[in-house]
Amino acid sequence: MKKISSYFFFVAIILFSQCSKDGKINVFSVKDDIAFGAQLDSTIVNNPSEYPLLPRTGNEAVYNYVEGIMNQILESNEIHYRDEFPWQVRIINQNILNAFAAPGGYLYFYTGFLKYAASEAELAGVMAHEIGHADHRHSTNSLTKLYGFQFMLSVVLGQNPSQLTQIASQLALNGVALDFSRDDEYEADASAVTYITSIQHLRNYDPTAIVDFFDRMKADSLTQSSGSFEFLRTHPYDDNRKEKIYALHKKLGGNSGEKFAAEHNAIRQLLP
Repeated sequence: MKKISSYFFFVAIILFSQCSKDGKINVFSVKDDIAFGAQLDSTIVNNPSEYPLLPRTGNEAVYNYVEGIMNQILESNEIHYRDEFPWQVRIINQNILNAFAAPGGYLYFYTGFLKYAASEAELAGVMAHEIGHADHRHSTNSLTKLYGFQFMLSVVLGQNPSQLTQIASQLALNGVALDFSRDDEYEADASAVTYITSIQHLRNYDPTAIVDFFDRMKADSLTQSSGSFEFLRTHPYDDNRKEKIYALHKKLGGNSGEKFAAEHNAIRQLLP
């Protein structure tokens, strides 16, 4: 009985120490998020057949554009881990409509996604949404649900050190397809609107442009192959999300902002 009590006391201490800046408890520490994200990133970089990265050489303008959007969003003081996470974005050269964030601030956008976005504001909105997933540490929370609390606790405590690499490899082979809950999506949406609104003095993006993106993608998914819309499967979209985005935007002042479609179209022309 004493051993059981000691175990739960130890677990409670661990969980208290793993409390995120947003008040949520996560089995992973912030350092664990960064380490796991780095492991997953290494797996992706070393798997060019599955993840053919767009070469930076010859595509400097595209990288400068995408990284510039990320860096502007990271100027927001609303991002909890903007200084702790090693934020970076990679472009995967596949005509797939997908984007995802790995733990620790590693972002990935497919060229198919960049082509599908109709404006810079849409891309910024989705990127801010993905930054929100990373900042609220949704991926490591999802991993705990997927693999089980006790197993993931043993991994982060170092009792199964090889498992972290195996999990990263499995995720990479499965296209890093962690499904987010609707609450995760609501939270990432709210973060995106908040981040974009807070940087409008730097770049006057329309904070609701993400709605245009999701509405168009949902409509297209009804008439085209569902396999083309992986992003919609892992990021379930409904009218409640749209209503919440509009409501928060209004609450934050309702500045409509701009789309910057011409700027984005110029970059789309440069994509392979």
